[in-house]
Amino acid sequence: MDIQFISATNINGAIHRRYNWGPNAVQRCGCSFESSIPNLKITDSSLKCRKSSHRAGRLQVVCRDFPRPELENTINFLEAAQFSSVFRSSPRPSKPLQVVIAGAGLAGLSAAKYLADAGHRPILLESRDVLGGKVAAWKDEDGDWYETGLHIFFGAYPNVQNLFGELGINDRLQWKEHSMIFAMPNKPGEFSRFDFPESLPAPFNGIWAILRNNEMLTWPEKVKFAIGLLPAMAGGQPYVEAQDGLTVSEWMKKQGVPDRVNDEVFIAMSKALNFINPDELSMQCILIALNRFLQEKHGSKMAFLDGNPPERLCMPICEHIQSLGGEVRLNSRIQKIELNSDGTVKQFVLTNGSVVTGDAFVFATPVDILKLLLPEEWREISYFKKLEKLVGVPVINVHIWFDRKLKNTYDHLLFSRSPLLSVYADMSVACKEYYDPNHSMLELVFAPAEEWISRSDTDIIDATMQELAKLFPDEIAADQSKAKILKYKVVKTPRSVYKTVPNCEPCRPLQRSPIEGFYLAGDYTKQKYLASMEGAVLSGKLCAQSIVQDYDLLAARSQNARTELPVAL
Repeated sequence: MDIQFISATNINGAIHRRYNWGPNAVQRCGCSFESSIPNLKITDSSLKCRKSSHRAGRLQVVCRDFPRPELENTINFLEAAQFSSVFRSSPRPSKPLQVVIAGAGLAGLSAAKYLADAGHRPILLESRDVLGGKVAAWKDEDGDWYETGLHIFFGAYPNVQNLFGELGINDRLQWKEHSMIFAMPNKPGEFSRFDFPESLPAPFNGIWAILRNNEMLTWPEKVKFAIGLLPAMAGGQPYVEAQDGLTVSEWMKKQGVPDRVNDEVFIAMSKALNFINPDELSMQCILIALNRFLQEKHGSKMAFLDGNPPERLCMPICEHIQSLGGEVRLNSRIQKIELNSDGTVKQFVLTNGSVVTGDAFVFATPVDILKLLLPEEWREISYFKKLEKLVGVPVINVHIWFDRKLKNTYDHLLFSRSPLLSVYADMSVACKEYYDPNHSMLELVFAPAEEWISRSDTDIIDATMQELAKLFPDEIAADQSKAKILKYKVVKTPRSVYKTVPNCEPCRPLQRSPIEGFYLAGDYTKQKYLASMEGAVLSGKLCAQSIVQDYDLLAARSQNARTELPVAL
């Protein structure tokens, strides 16, 4: 496998060559491509050849977006901004550390970015030939993009919002109206809205949105739900953390919250937050989200990225890293973490036989990949042994291109409230780069996916179409007697974000490991935003902070290692 050093001039080529992972990395069978890493499978099928001439001039169209909300004066945003500034203002190291980072998802990119800001030299290794990890995307033969997931950027993501500002790309977020829109299963084709008024501060805008919606919950149900939440409001963060041992369903029963609140609200929230149902999800996850959404006026306001994440988000981070002397290398898959005699890391050995050495080492891959590569000598250490409890949740992202423009949709994220689907959006409306005036492209999250991850793409599309027939009764039929499928893409991730089940919190590791010079980054590591893009970015910052704090120790270790090298006679 050839290591590819990434630059602004070769990012497109890297993405176009996304399947060139070496002779042993990919198995091709018909139209199916599967990574040798157990965390991604991509299947596609073009049911009908489609010309892309209609795409001419698509970037000239302006989508119906809303102004960027005033986030800069919120406490969380200011705290995140202060955290970022520490890296830029810290004393320049007399000898920069060379920090080797495995994984160019948001956690690894974030760690590398802030280490570079602090004057160090990160070397970022990505196993595939595309950036982004769980926000990766690919371009098909027609020039259409398809993604690992449907990614939404909330106002309550202070570190992510600061990152966009630091890179000068705030204009790449397309903010939508401050609403949450739910499909009505008992009224096919209809939707119920929670509209947050701009004139009210938090939490009153959220309370108003809930009180004004009389389609999903009755007044008695709202009152019982509110009473059930009172301990969380009064107890604050200690109460929230104490609920980690309960599932959402168990918490509701304990608090006397009606079952219909689960059916109408919590099933949709659970699947959107962690791709699982309330009978599995830890209540801590729900309470953290509600806490952020209710405490911050714009916390639940949503934005779409204006195009594909590798180019529109990840590439600016790479360019920033490189401008400060760091490196980003694609096609650099880790085969082994090789140790010194004292149990510390000597080097990363790549699958092509080359080795990468450094003054410090970071693993910023999903937790399941770390567990596969964990050295035998470390497995009984409590810090690493606890990781066995953390397991990635399967998720499927579905893209369907139709032969017409669907009318029963919004320029927004929609909660399907389907037993098989989580959230979805018409990306031909919601995203500038994907805009198409004549054809809709629905991107849908298929969850929970555990029972479906091994099923064929045809089975998944058939099941999806049956659900879409309920969401679009006048426009879509399961047998395609109405809207016709032009093509589809199915992206399977058997191990995505860690499954936030009860009693996981004590198992989440700090970024600084007990192995001197070895660190972790990833949304599964200890940080307050759980499994999310915000959690990934914050984990990278915390990892970088730990390395900067350990500079004297790491520099001394490297100096001692150099003096102990044998001298050639």
